[in-house]
Amino acid sequence: MKIKIVVFVLMVLPVFVFGQNCEVTFARDTSFNIRSAGQKIEKDFPDAVAVTEFEIETINEERDVVYYSVGKRNLHADLFFPRNNENKSPAVILIHGGGWASGNKSHLVPMAQKLAENGFFAASVEHRLSPEAKYPAAITDLKTFVKWVKINAPKYNIDTTKIAVLGCSSGATLASLLAVTGQINKFQSHKIKGQVSDKVQALVNIDGIVDFTNPNESAKDDNPDKPSAGARWLGYTFKQNSDIWIEASPLTYVSENTPPTLYINSTLPRFHAGRDKFLEVLTQNGIYSEIHTIESTPHPFWLFQPWFDETWPLVSAFLNSVFN
Repeated sequence: MKIKIVVFVLMVLPVFVFGQNCEVTFARDTSFNIRSAGQKIEKDFPDAVAVTEFEIETINEERDVVYYSVGKRNLHADLFFPRNNENKSPAVILIHGGGWASGNKSHLVPMAQKLAENGFFAASVEHRLSPEAKYPAAITDLKTFVKWVKINAPKYNIDTTKIAVLGCSSGATLASLLAVTGQINKFQSHKIKGQVSDKVQALVNIDGIVDFTNPNESAKDDNPDKPSAGARWLGYTFKQNSDIWIEASPLTYVSENTPPTLYINSTLPRFHAGRDKFLEVLTQNGIYSEIHTIESTPHPFWLFQPWFDETWPLVSAFLNSVFN
């Protein structure tokens, strides 16, 4: 497989991040990365090629922008936006996958770059993962970033009435939680200066579950020594605390206030958990939705060609449709 990527150590280890006169230590799981994902799919998809970053002259970028600090732990985002844009841009907030435990924001930089090239302000966002902080820390972080985007909209010429959240795999679960809870006080952001809401106007779910109680997720924990990704994030197995698994399911909150939604899926049923019931509620309330299934794909299809070039145009077309 032609995958150009730096080799990562496949383990959970403490990471030391140095800033101004401070040292921050937190646990990081590097087991999910482009190389490991490529190795898993190589046998069935030998022609898959990892997507790499682009050099696009028509966009600007700002890397590792600190959007909030939890104590001395800085949270970062990579920002991409049109270089010359007289009109306000809609915004897309991109959330990476990795089982709520691994992965990083660099995985969605190519998609953010392509969306910026097509007129969007696009941000790939870091959030705390389960080895560092359990549920609902990631939701708190990401709701804070939604507010950060709105507060900083004048600087980047963003239309705050046109903000979408996009997630892939576990990031899609998080994006869905953001989208369905913008009208309720179930989950809060960090305290941040500025009176703005965390409501968003569109959701893009790329192969992410929205129902933790589905047996594909809830029935995994039969070996106490090997907890599922869900149990690692939520802190309990489904048998130990089913209520928290229900509470963390976007399906619990979908309503007439949920924004227009795009699903882009592989054909693997495991990653469709809750999707059909979710979309039923949208249909009942007259809320626009789309489903696109990309045939003959592995789960992390958005990270590889030829599927990347099918995925990002679907996102762009959907957002242009609902925003315009």
